Amino acid sequence: MKTTLLTVLLATLTLGGWAQKFAYIDSDYVLLHVPEYAEAQQTLNQLAIDWQAEIEAKMEAVERLELAYRAERVLLTPEMRAKRESDIQAKREEARALQREKFGVEGELFRQRQELIQPIQDLIFEELKEIASGSSYMVIFDKSNQSNMLYTNPKYDISDRLIKALGYVPGETIEAEESEDGKEGGESMLDKARGAMDRGTESVRGAVGGAVEGARGGIAPGASRDKD
Repeated sequence: MKTTLLTVLLATLTLGGWAQKFAYIDSDYVLLHVPEYAEAQQTLNQLAIDWQAEIEAKMEAVERLELAYRAERVLLTPEMRAKRESDIQAKREEARALQREKFGVEGELFRQRQELIQPIQDLIFEELKEIASGSSYMVIFDKSNQSNMLYTNPKYDISDRLIKALGYVPGETIEAEESEDGKEGGESMLDKARGAMDRGTESVRGAVGGAVEGARGGIAPGASRDKD
């Protein structure tokens, strides 16, 4: 959204010269008025929470297998040890593969975000182009994405105008609904979703690092370093 709405360029020729007019919007504020965006965000949040729970369940299963293996290791033959270690590593890689599939750079979360958010982006972009064309704006900035905008004059803020063009009432923002257990332990769904996405991303990075270490002859995380 912020990338799409960052700059809308429209130059118009008037009175024999280029008339340059500028305005800005606050896309975060605008999106708070769009019910479809709140619904899409809630869907993405729940997907992230569910996927992370599934991944963590797989990781916990691997930990249990490792604990059992360490307790029994001295009783096993070398062949049995190799088999158990191979099974544990396969389970660990299965969990990591799920992490990459769901939270990777072009994983399922990314694809779902594109599918759910893109139509909203397109709608807002088209309305913004209409406003720019009708008012001869050369550039429309996005305040939400411009860290170098140290000062903005409210008279040039057309966020409310865009909200009205979209068919909504400025100030009547949409709050994402919380489920009955959405704040268990004082943690909201949004907090859970952010945590899930952060853990998913970090897990993917960790998996890549582990693969590099393994290629250098290191021992996979959690694998026993005991020698026969």
